[in-house]
Amino acid sequence: MDRFQEMRVFAAVVEAGSFVGATRALDMSKAAVSRYVGELEERLGVRLLHRTTRKLSPTTEGEIFYTRCRELLDRLSEAEAEAASRSGEATGLLKVNVPVSFGLMHLAPLWPVFLARHPKLSIDITLSDRVADLVEEGFDLAVRIGQLPASSLVGRKLASTRMVLCASPQYLQARGAPRHPEDLLHHDVISYSLFSAGENWSFTGPDGEVSVKVAPRMRTNSGDTCRAAALQHQGIILQPSFIVGADLAAGTLREILPEYRSLELGIHAVYPSRKFVAPKVRLLIDFLVEAFAAPPWEQ
Repeated sequence: MDRFQEMRVFAAVVEAGSFVGATRALDMSKAAVSRYVGELEERLGVRLLHRTTRKLSPTTEGEIFYTRCRELLDRLSEAEAEAASRSGEATGLLKVNVPVSFGLMHLAPLWPVFLARHPKLSIDITLSDRVADLVEEGFDLAVRIGQLPASSLVGRKLASTRMVLCASPQYLQARGAPRHPEDLLHHDVISYSLFSAGENWSFTGPDGEVSVKVAPRMRTNSGDTCRAAALQHQGIILQPSFIVGADLAAGTLREILPEYRSLELGIHAVYPSRKFVAPKVRLLIDFLVEAFAAPPWEQ
């Protein structure tokens, strides 16, 4: 029996936590999966899995064997990808994780273009503002906005976006425009609840660093909802230029206190650190770098 296939099946069972889950991942019958694992244990002379009616988990020996299997399978995948890359055409599935607002506004129109250029590739896109574990969740690449923490991931910068303080002209006409960040305490503020600084909004201006703890009239975990409320004249928002850039250009939102600058954030493509980057991943990174060479929200 093919030893690499045995390892693939065993690894899939451990990762899925069940034989049934492994059958879905491998597109195999439960009987075939059970047979592979049973024959592997018999050949090695050791029990690799604890089996109960409720739970399946690796034994101590199974955990050690799984780690070695995963290393070998990853190396095999890299070797196959490297060989395939020399044929000049990438194939396979790309699993990508992207932020919700950025994914809808700026990435959604790009995916059909990418697929048209590479007809042998397919793509599985997950939109989420949660920071996913790329290795554990099987993502090939993610797009992340902000400062990248130290990790085993490799990042390539695609573009920048700045946080913009803005409101509708109608709101500003009715309430007056703030003349200093501290004036925000006397205005209706719409706050993004996932903002890393919370409700402490910081700016750099003529008088140096200024930090204001705002008291929001409305909070939301959606930048799009912040924008929609501002467009309906409900208050002042602090949102990235990739969300409000088109509104600023159209005049439906107006920047407030432009002499006081807020954060500038990097937009990065990140992927697991490996000696060899699969051609499909490299193609997608190069495509995104090209697409955001002149970010539309800065034009």
